[in-house]
Amino acid sequence: MNIIKKSESIRAGLRKGFQDGTSKMAQRRCYGYDIGPNGELTINPDEAAVVRWIFDHYLRGDSLGRITAGLEEQGIPSPTGRPKWNREAINKLISNEKYTGRVLLQKTISAGGSQFKNDGLLPRYLYSDSHEAIISDEMFKAAQQEKIRRTNCPYKVIAMPEFFW
Repeated sequence: MNIIKKSESIRAGLRKGFQDGTSKMAQRRCYGYDIGPNGELTINPDEAAVVRWIFDHYLRGDSLGRITAGLEEQGIPSPTGRPKWNREAINKLISNEKYTGRVLLQKTISAGGSQFKNDGLLPRYLYSDSHEAIISDEMFKAAQQEKIRRTNCPYKVIAMPEFFW
């Protein structure tokens, strides 16, 4: 089997898992969670407290830079174990729906060795109640609206996609 056909076969298998709800991608660990004995996501209490702290401070008006400085002042290592967090890590964390107990799959598309945001080219798959939430839907929605409010883009999106809720 040549490399292109193998790659297409792997992608087809991943998409089938997304469609039928069996994708292991939904249980991929992220900061705030551990992997339980049966492969399920379970809350890591110490990291979950940090996730809540980040959302709280963002919604209070702290900048990404101020949040990273606050984490460093508290001696809280980044998800990669480094002593310093970076703004991009905080931005991704605030954008991650996984903290609401949902998982959105196929957010990105790989093509030609690069990854692109999936803006509707291919279907996305939302798993609800996939695992225990760390933050409320309201807190997540508020953070997304705050991100939009803070953006310098003149063409602001008004709301999260309806399919999400």
